[in-house]
Amino acid sequence: MAAPLGHVEISNSAVHCTHTTENTSDNTKVNTDEDDDDEDETREPRIRETPEDIKLEAISNTLAFHPSRDILAFGDLDGDIYAYSYSCTEGENKELWSSGHHLKSCREIAFSGDGEKLFSVSKDKCVHMMDVEVGKLVTRIQKAHSAPINTLLVVDENILATGDDGGTVKAWDLRKGSAFMDLKHHEDYISSLAVDQAKKLLLTASGDGTMGVFNLKRRRFELLSEFQSGDLTSVAVMKRGRKVVCGSSEGTIYIFNWNGFGATSDRFAVKAESVDCIVPVTDSIMCTASMDGYIRAINVMPNRVIGCLGQHVGEPIEQIAKSRDVHFLASCAHDQLIKFWDISKLPAMMVNDYRKRKKRDGRLASLSNKALGGNDFFNGLVEEPEKMEEVEGEDDEEDDSDSGSD
Repeated sequence: MAAPLGHVEISNSAVHCTHTTENTSDNTKVNTDEDDDDEDETREPRIRETPEDIKLEAISNTLAFHPSRDILAFGDLDGDIYAYSYSCTEGENKELWSSGHHLKSCREIAFSGDGEKLFSVSKDKCVHMMDVEVGKLVTRIQKAHSAPINTLLVVDENILATGDDGGTVKAWDLRKGSAFMDLKHHEDYISSLAVDQAKKLLLTASGDGTMGVFNLKRRRFELLSEFQSGDLTSVAVMKRGRKVVCGSSEGTIYIFNWNGFGATSDRFAVKAESVDCIVPVTDSIMCTASMDGYIRAINVMPNRVIGCLGQHVGEPIEQIAKSRDVHFLASCAHDQLIKFWDISKLPAMMVNDYRKRKKRDGRLASLSNKALGGNDFFNGLVEEPEKMEEVEGEDDEEDDSDSGSD
């Protein structure tokens, strides 16, 4: 029923009271919003298991951790080099500097042992040495090779080794700025370099399918291994210097005995499109990166695939590197991302000689939550994380070795 006309004054008073109440409510809402803003400002930043991904403007070919500080450097397809400080605190990854001195794609970078210099090589055939603190170019060796340079290795504080697309290997005396060894015994590109603990023998992996051995002390070529199937894409020294392992474009890992470089002692095929990069974590465990986007942890002697550390879903990985404290592994891939992975538990893992029966689904054991990725399709390809210190490994490979020990 409608209100009588005689009650209009009372209604106006009621309306007035209602307006007062609404204004009070609005003020309370404003105060609440201000309190929320204050809480956002005082809320502590979230601490992550690993640093956040770094998004790039171009594909990164190479990356390296600083030997004593929380700094990661990387070089990209445009020839630019960046240095970032990294942190597990959310939002704390910061760009320190960038450099565009290379005219073409930056192929590889490496820090000096003291962390004061950063070396880089490029498709422009130049070798650069930069000051890490400010990103300033200190030294440029122009036309260091006659072909685009593909890889480099810091041997010690005075010696730098480089390899190019034509198969030439050079060793440089940094004090003089000139090469004291210039040899060509490979028929295809040099993909990777390694050196023994004594800094005497330089090992090379090549696209011609051979591993080369060069004597830095005597400045001479020693020998080439027998030809392997596919390109040799990476090389590393394992088992306290008693074994040398090479990855290949066919997904096979070749193992050589030290001082038995002519022929392989063992080989096993990983279920991967390739083994493009190898990073030793311990004397027996290494991380590998592949064209299929997976990062695997693999034990050498006995030869086992331990599991999957992470993945760039569907994107080829260019390079991986480990931090100075062996806590993080960083990877760069064609998705224009640099990702960090926790590898702190790997050194404690022990792989026994027992061979498990092959799993019918052929899935990789996941070594971290991040290994699962964000895509439900790929979640079906990788197992849930397992709590384990002693692992039996995956019998995924075709192993030609006669023994599980060295």
